[in-house]
Order: sequence, then C-alpha cells, then structure tokens
Amino acid sequence: MTDKSDPADAPTNDGQRFDRLPETADDRTVPGRATRAEVLEWWEGRFGIPPSTFDEHSFWEKGAGKIWAYSGEAPSPIEIEGLGLAFLRTRQEHWKPTTNAVQRFGGEATKNVIQVEGETATRFLAGEDQEVDWDGDWGYLVVTHEYAGEPEPIGVGLYLYDELRSVVPKGRQESLDPL
Repeated sequence: MTDKSDPADAPTNDGQRFDRLPETADDRTVPGRATRAEVLEWWEGRFGIPPSTFDEHSFWEKGAGKIWAYSGEAPSPIEIEGLGLAFLRTRQEHWKPTTNAVQRFGGEATKNVIQVEGETATRFLAGEDQEVDWDGDWGYLVVTHEYAGEPEPIGVGLYLYDELRSVVPKGRQESLDPL
C-alpha cells in the first residue's frame, strides 16, 4: 500500500491515460487531483446544477486537470485517446467548464446564466468579446440563446469588468451573418 503522506511515494498523474476521479479527498492518491465530490460541489455552487444531474456519469482525469464525463463503465486506469465528453479544466486558479459540458448540462443551470439575443449572440458565437450589462457574479457563465421559445445553452462566457468574453473554441465559432 502506498503511504499517502510521503510525496515521493505518491502516485502521479499520467497524461497518457484516463484515471477515474476519487469519490472524496480521503480517497485521493494523486496529489492535486480533483474528487467527484469537489466536481459536483463546483457545478452546484457555480451554476446551481444539482449533483443528481450527474448520477449516471463517472469523472476521469487525463493530463493535468482535464476532466472528462463518461456515462458507462470502464476500468481505471485506461489508456485510450478519448472517454466520453470533455467536461472541466481543473488544476488552475479558476476551474473552467468546457463548451461541450455547458451545451450538454447547462440547461439545468439556475444561476450564473446569461441570455443573449440578436447582435450580442451573433458576436458571442463569432468569438468576439463585448460590453454587456450583467448584475451577477464575475467569472464563467452559461450563455444561452432562445431557440423555439426556450433558452438553450450555446457556450461558455467569461464575465469580467463589464465585458462578456467569448470562450467559444476557434474551431466551433460560427458566423451568423446572412449569406
């Protein structure tokens, strides 16, 4: 058994494989690795998404802080290229949700959600930063747009200093200008 108190003996993160997140801090063997409990607490605290939303998903780390969500079972560790859905970036000062995660689970969010329409939505999807009025928390937001009369998550925004910064990945940015 590994002595968790001696850092030299602690297991390390292997960027070539997926390791399932431990349930709690008491189960952690890799220093700095997020736990399932911390991930669920973060989504609930930041966006109001209930932990039960993720009951059918396991969480995995590949690389330093790249968390993936997987609906199914797999052995841990597992050496494959992808497992489920890129979900969250940890091991940095502020955790960052991925666009995929927000589009998949952001509809459950009850806080830190901003709805954009018209030119604001067009510019956001094109990857442009812009000034917007927002009286909520600074930080990462679920950005929604109305489709068929319902708000639909379209991406992740970063709100700082009265500016909504688009963090839509370059490869997923869209031009909504008419042809």
